[in-house]
Amino acid sequence: MAKDAKANKAKEKTRDLRGTLALLWGEQDQPTRGPKPSLTPHRIASAAVALADAEGLDAVSMNKVAAEFGVSAMALYRYVPGKSELVDLMVESVLAEAPDLSSAGSDWRDQVREWAHQCWKVYQAHPWGLAATAMRRQVMGPNQLAWLDAALAALEPTGLTAAQRHQVFLLVVGLVRNLAQQLLDFDEDHSREWNRLTDELLDRHADRFPALTRAIADGAFAPAAIDPLEFGLDRILDGVQALIARTDGVSS
Repeated sequence: MAKDAKANKAKEKTRDLRGTLALLWGEQDQPTRGPKPSLTPHRIASAAVALADAEGLDAVSMNKVAAEFGVSAMALYRYVPGKSELVDLMVESVLAEAPDLSSAGSDWRDQVREWAHQCWKVYQAHPWGLAATAMRRQVMGPNQLAWLDAALAALEPTGLTAAQRHQVFLLVVGLVRNLAQQLLDFDEDHSREWNRLTDELLDRHADRFPALTRAIADGAFAPAAIDPLEFGLDRILDGVQALIARTDGVSS
């Protein structure tokens, strides 16, 4: 198992990133001779997305995707070099519709909030996207960059520096990803059992955890007590507003 993980990591490091970029941006060399290709990277990615939506990202393999088209896995390598590149194409596929923030008006707060909600919808529709877009520097295609561009454009009226706007973006997307991960990990039966056992423990040891006991009694963990996305966005945006005010005060 450890050897396999190490081998996969080494393979990832040796990826042809330039080739992956060409694939994502549709700039790869097209064959000038031979039969017309029967498949396209877009069709392959769409089939992989449907498979991941139904069974999860781990279920996606070149063999399974190839089976959807009635061809061998080797036939797919003519279009996609491997699973890593396929996952990058899948991300591009689900982000094909760049966020339209026009309905949010011209206020930067409303636009950032709308961006976050549209991002949240993508993760709800495609939970595997969390693993596919882990918070790391990765190869990005035009669709993924369009989402980043829209967020940064919404923050331009704040007057914050480019570095500050980028950090705000990271806070917002981090909030959305964290909540999406919580939803993905939630198990109702496990949660019910955890609540039961925790209640029993606190009944016996309430004096050791007085603040926690009071919080639970006051409904801190009650379901739907508060919308976590709205609460988190309000706190982040209020903080950004305070930073803007402080920056304006210093500059004046």
